[in-house]
Amino acid sequence: MGRAKCIPANPDAIFLPYQERWIKDRSRLKLMEKSRQIGLSWSTAYPLVERVSVAGAKWDMWVSSRDEIQAKLFLMDCKMWAKAFDAAAQDLGEVVLDEKRNISAQVLRFASGRCIYSMSSNPDAQAGKRGGRVLDEFALGNDPRQMWSIAYPGLTWGGQMEVISTHRGSKNFFNELITEAREKGNPKKLSLHRVTLQDALDQGFLYKLQQALPVDAEQQDMDEADYFDFIRNGCADDESFQQEYMCIPGDDDGAFLEYDLIASCEYGAGEPWEIDYDAFVSTASKRQFYAGLDIGRTSDLTVLWIIEKLGDVFYTRKIITLKKMSKPDQEKIIWPWIAHCRRTDFDYTGLGIGWGDDAQAKFGAHRVELVTFSGQVKEAMAYPVRGRMEDRKLRIPYDPVVRADLRAVTKTVTAAGNIRFTAERTAAGHADRFWALALACEAASTPVADVDFVTDAKPSDRSAYTGEMDIDYGAFMGASAGISGAR
Repeated sequence: MGRAKCIPANPDAIFLPYQERWIKDRSRLKLMEKSRQIGLSWSTAYPLVERVSVAGAKWDMWVSSRDEIQAKLFLMDCKMWAKAFDAAAQDLGEVVLDEKRNISAQVLRFASGRCIYSMSSNPDAQAGKRGGRVLDEFALGNDPRQMWSIAYPGLTWGGQMEVISTHRGSKNFFNELITEAREKGNPKKLSLHRVTLQDALDQGFLYKLQQALPVDAEQQDMDEADYFDFIRNGCADDESFQQEYMCIPGDDDGAFLEYDLIASCEYGAGEPWEIDYDAFVSTASKRQFYAGLDIGRTSDLTVLWIIEKLGDVFYTRKIITLKKMSKPDQEKIIWPWIAHCRRTDFDYTGLGIGWGDDAQAKFGAHRVELVTFSGQVKEAMAYPVRGRMEDRKLRIPYDPVVRADLRAVTKTVTAAGNIRFTAERTAAGHADRFWALALACEAASTPVADVDFVTDAKPSDRSAYTGEMDIDYGAFMGASAGISGAR
């Protein structure tokens, strides 16, 4: 099946060459920088099962994944290989390892008496454990440096540590390890592996993929160049593609927000965060909802970002993203949400002037604050967003489009010493989501008295859409994540 041109030398082989090299590498410390979704976690599970299932196996295996979902998926791969080996193994499910610190693991026990423990990326879970380590998606953890520091001593009495990840910014400890090994003499004696999407395609990845996909999958009609473009065009932006698929870390020196900083504030993958309209309306009088609205029409997006204030932490609860819609059509979607927020800060620049005047007339000046963007105002609004992230007092969706928009904002200093916040205008917007978030944080920063909410508004059926969709005039682009744009 398929139109792949790069056929493996042995088409029936289970593993591709880059997977086989990784499996056969028995180095004490080995590191893989990789493209996403090329079968590395799956092939890493193979030798783990092989090691712990043999009679007389010395060590348990401790696997760190990005989150609990990934931990379960990794153990599923281990169970599949155990079945292939016909190895006696018992799935113990989730086992509590430390009740006080709320540490648990998915456990697979073998007849050898050894186990594979698959856990989320909590560095504390690695403390005091002897045996081999797999640190999967290492760069995506909250603190890779601490993870290494705690996991590494577990090798004192033997075992192997395997570090696998895509990149997450140039200042991440994962990239520091790679730079140290390549440019500073490799003092840790790491065995380095690197597989980009192009490397995987050249070694037969598309052929393998096409054999696994349904016959009517669109990828079946692609060759390697087509598939490369297919993946690239689907990414949020080129920086995301280079980092996620080509092993080129994003430049943290050029961006206002580093990848690690953004990641530290994201909800877990699959963690529910979004509120629906009925729940929003029914609880608004008892909860503190605030919003920021950045205005766009054609090239830029209109983004409404709603947060809930709980103590001193701001939790994202809804993001609505609209594009190429008339003002009346946008209002039908946005006004019902604003009607139940304690305060909304409006982008009162350009198109936003008319919006702000109408909103104050409808909801009152005490409910709608107008913000005219200037260099000084942007600086005053951008730094509190960064500060909240540094203090872990902001929660945002785990979403590549949101992340790319946050990364789009850059800070430059002019010859006169003035700070400018800029962003490249792309098809995905103009950092519109970042500025909507900044406006929402500003709205929530000053307490307000209890207010009476407008209850006669009802959202258009279109507001139920989530997931970003680009439709022509008169339609909207609704997204389950968003922030607002640099002007």
